[in-house]
Amino acid sequence: MSAESDLAARIRYVLVRTSHPGNIGSAARAIRTMGFDRMALVAPHRFPDKEASALAAGADDVLENASVSDGLVDALAGTSLALGLSARRRGVDLEEISPREAATRALAAAARGEQVALVFGNERTGLENEELARCHAMVRIPSVDDFSSLNLSQAVQVMAYELRVASLGEVSVPVRADAEPPADAARMERFFEHLSQMLDDIDFHKGRAPTTIMLRLRKLFQRAQPDERELRVMHGIFADAQRMAQIANDKLKAPKGD
Repeated sequence: MSAESDLAARIRYVLVRTSHPGNIGSAARAIRTMGFDRMALVAPHRFPDKEASALAAGADDVLENASVSDGLVDALAGTSLALGLSARRRGVDLEEISPREAATRALAAAARGEQVALVFGNERTGLENEELARCHAMVRIPSVDDFSSLNLSQAVQVMAYELRVASLGEVSVPVRADAEPPADAARMERFFEHLSQMLDDIDFHKGRAPTTIMLRLRKLFQRAQPDERELRVMHGIFADAQRMAQIANDKLKAPKGD
């Protein structure tokens, strides 16, 4: 396998809740023309479908090898960098980058041996806030304000082109000081679940809705990109906090002596 194809194999295009099978086929054609072949589908409305095959225009291998999952977390399994495409700013406070910057980051991560996902939402509604919150940054294609919405396969083509152009040049590859790769998406999700449970156990929210603070903490840790050893330390801290909270609760509930 050449270095170029090796990098391409670490980049997957994730299409979330795609309504029209033709767009799946057109997206398959778009990435195949730029040297990519990894596609992941999340809860597609119809797939496989003859319209997808027709509009793939020969990119049948992309469709045949596409993974299909019910949720985004499964589609991101193994990835340590996820970049979400959005046509408009959302309520999620994420770093916003251009397609060119996204391509540079994606290739740099792939060159370090990491798995990368480019995430595209439903044709009509785009990515939901909860889906964008699972990404490390939001990518906006700089279309005109009064007609900003691109067809799904067009957006895929823009990103595939930028990645192709970047791969033909020299890509700067930042090196982490500890040389440990970031934890993948599945481990990060388990970490966030433990974090959420720990905050509940120590009554951190005190009756307030936890949504906002969890989104902020998710952004913080996604930006930090901790590795597995760092996550183990954090899990240990959470477990100790939970243990101490349980001891305190038990003391409160214990019957008092005369």
